[in-house]
Amino acid sequence: MELEKWKQQLLNNKDLFIGESTARRSAVLIPLVEVDGEWCILFEVRSSKMRFQPGDICFPGGRVDPDDPSLLFTALRETHEELGVAPHTVEVLGPLSPYVSSMSFVVYPFVGVVDFNEIITSYNEAEVEEVFTVPISWLLTHEPYMHEVAVDITPDRQTFPFEKIPNGDQYQWRKRTIEEWFYEYGTYTIWGMTARILKHFIDVIRPKKSE
Repeated sequence: MELEKWKQQLLNNKDLFIGESTARRSAVLIPLVEVDGEWCILFEVRSSKMRFQPGDICFPGGRVDPDDPSLLFTALRETHEELGVAPHTVEVLGPLSPYVSSMSFVVYPFVGVVDFNEIITSYNEAEVEEVFTVPISWLLTHEPYMHEVAVDITPDRQTFPFEKIPNGDQYQWRKRTIEEWFYEYGTYTIWGMTARILKHFIDVIRPKKSE
């Protein structure tokens, strides 16, 4: 009886990874816009007055509120707040794989078509310094470059229970590196989480050799 109960509980588990339910979750929209007959991706430059990451290039999006009915709702709500785009006007193409920055932070990207003419007259200048577009054709033919960044695990020596683990405070924590990708487009440098999500999207839509 217990085995059947556990089996059903396993089938009902919706978490994509361990820790998802307690992670800080955000959702973003990759806005596709048509400019002069060519499909482009629109990016924001965060206002220099923003407390968090001023001047960074990003997609519209933000943290999931507890009362948001869905992750897509979050992405569209934030896009409305930042770019002035009404959610019902966005043609949502679908989701991308979530970006797990760490076990405590995950971003859920969605792809949608928006009206560029609506954005350039309505974006929130308190949060957005400017917007710009990059042709998808350019992104398909210009590879980003990558730098590795070392990440060290450093437990708090005052509170961590070293006496509970083998070798105590001499425990050999495994070091790891993360990949930081960079796209250079004119005077703009797209990097960090935005570049990582962008690269994944371009890899997904890139034509296969057999096509």
